[in-house]
Amino acid sequence: MADSSSGRTMSSDSNDDFVDPLGAKDSLGQSLEDDFEEFNIDLSPEVPKLEFDNSLSSKPAHTIASINEGDSDDENKDLFVVVDNPEKHTTAMESYITFRVNTKTTRSEFEGEEFQVRRRYNDFIWLRQRLEECHPVLLVPPLPEKHSLKRLDRFSQDFVKTRKFALQIFLQRIADHPVLSFNKYFMTFLTAKQAEFAAAKKEGAGFMSRITDSIHNISAAYMVKNRPEEFTTMHEYISSFGDKLGVLDRISQRILREQQDHLSELNEWGPVFTLWSNSEDKLSQALAATAKSVEKCYLALQQLVRDGGGHVLNIAARVDSTEANFTQPIREYMLYNEAVKAVMRRRDAIQMEYEATLDELNRKKDERDQVQKSDQSYLIGAIMGKNIDEIKQEKLEKVYQVIEELSQQVETLNDKITCSNADLKADIERWHKTKRKDFRRIFMAMADRQIQYYQKYMHAWEAAIPLIQRTDHVPEAADSNPEDVKSDYPD
Repeated sequence: MADSSSGRTMSSDSNDDFVDPLGAKDSLGQSLEDDFEEFNIDLSPEVPKLEFDNSLSSKPAHTIASINEGDSDDENKDLFVVVDNPEKHTTAMESYITFRVNTKTTRSEFEGEEFQVRRRYNDFIWLRQRLEECHPVLLVPPLPEKHSLKRLDRFSQDFVKTRKFALQIFLQRIADHPVLSFNKYFMTFLTAKQAEFAAAKKEGAGFMSRITDSIHNISAAYMVKNRPEEFTTMHEYISSFGDKLGVLDRISQRILREQQDHLSELNEWGPVFTLWSNSEDKLSQALAATAKSVEKCYLALQQLVRDGGGHVLNIAARVDSTEANFTQPIREYMLYNEAVKAVMRRRDAIQMEYEATLDELNRKKDERDQVQKSDQSYLIGAIMGKNIDEIKQEKLEKVYQVIEELSQQVETLNDKITCSNADLKADIERWHKTKRKDFRRIFMAMADRQIQYYQKYMHAWEAAIPLIQRTDHVPEAADSNPEDVKSDYPD
C-alpha cells in the first residue's frame, strides 16, 4: 500500500496463485491423544523444497529477527534496531520496565545516523496501533502478549528477558518492511526524546474510534459478497494454519511438562544409586557408574529445558531452552496468524464499503429511469398547481447529482480496493517467505538440540557399560571402592 508521506508502493514479486504451503485438507480434532495423528504436513510437489543450511542449525531461534525478511546481507540494509538494557522504574503510582532502543541508519529521512531512546511496553502498543491506522491492509507484526501465560512475575529476570527478545523481533520486522519502516510514527518512536514522544502519543484516533472500526471490520468478514477467490483461499489457509499452530503449542507444552517431570525424577534417582553403592560391596562399582550416568543425563536434560524444580540455571541454559527456542516462536506465529486475520477483515471492510456504494448507485440509476418513464409520482404536485415537467426536471437533477457523487465514490473505492488487494497479496507473500525461513530455523535448531541431548545420553551410558561389566570379574573377597569409578569414568 502506498505511504502518503513517502509515495512508496509495495508491489508483488509474483503473480502466481496463492498456494497453501502446508497443503492441509483434514480438519483438526481437539483430543490431545490424537494430536500427532492430526498434525499432517503434506509437502506436495507444488510447494518448493527447502534447502537446509547446516550453518544455521546452531543459531538460537530468537536470533531469526536479525536475519529474517529475505536474509539480506547487512551491507544491503540501511536500518538496524537493537533492544537491550531493561530497567525498572518505580513511581508513586506504578512500577514498570523500560527498554533501551538503539538505532543505526544511513537513511536521509532521519536527522542523524545513531539514536538511543528508552521505551516501555505501552509505547510499543502505541506504535503498532498507529501503524495499523496508517496502513490498514498491511501486515503489522504482532507484539508479545502483555501477561505471561505461565503467570511469571513481570519484573522477573526470566520474563523481562523473554519480552526483550520479542520486542527486538517486533522492531526488526518493521525495520525490514519496505513500507512500514518509512512510517513517520515509526521514525518518531525510534528518535524522539521523551517530551516530544509524549506529545506525539496524544495524536491519532481515540479508543472508541478503534472499537467502532473493529466491530465494522468483524461484520464485514460475514457481509462481503464477492470476495476474490484467492482471498477466500487465504482465509481458509489462515484458519487451518492457526489450528496447526494450536496443536503444536499443546504438544510442545505437554512435552515440556513431561521433560520437567523427568528432570525432577532424574535428580532424585541418581542419589539412590549412590547410597545403594555404599551398602553393596560387590555391586558398588556398577552402582556408582549408574549414578554417574544418571547425573550426566540430568545435566544433559537440564540444558534442553527449563528446570521445573526451581533450580537456578545459568543464562546460556535459559536462552538455549525448549521454552525460548520453540514454544515462544510458535506462540509468536499464533499471534501473527491473528494479525493476518485482522488485516484480512480490514480488506473485507473496504470491499464491503465498495459493494454498498455500488448497490446504492444502481438503485439511484433505477430511480432515474423510473422518473423518466412515469408521471404518476407528480400528481400531488400537479394538484397543488405546480408544473409536472418542472417537478420532473427538478427530481431528475437531484438524482443525477447523487449519481455523479456516487459514481465518483465508486471509482475511488474501486481504486482503493484494487490497491489494497495488490498490497495485501504482496505482504502475505512476504510473510509466507519469512515464515518458511523462520520455521526452517526453528525446526533445525530443535533437531540440533535433540541430537546433542541424545548424544550426551548415549555417551553417558556407553561409558558406564565397561564399569558395570567389571562386576562379574570382581573377586568376592575384594572390597571395591566407589571412588575408583571417577578415575575410570570420563567427564
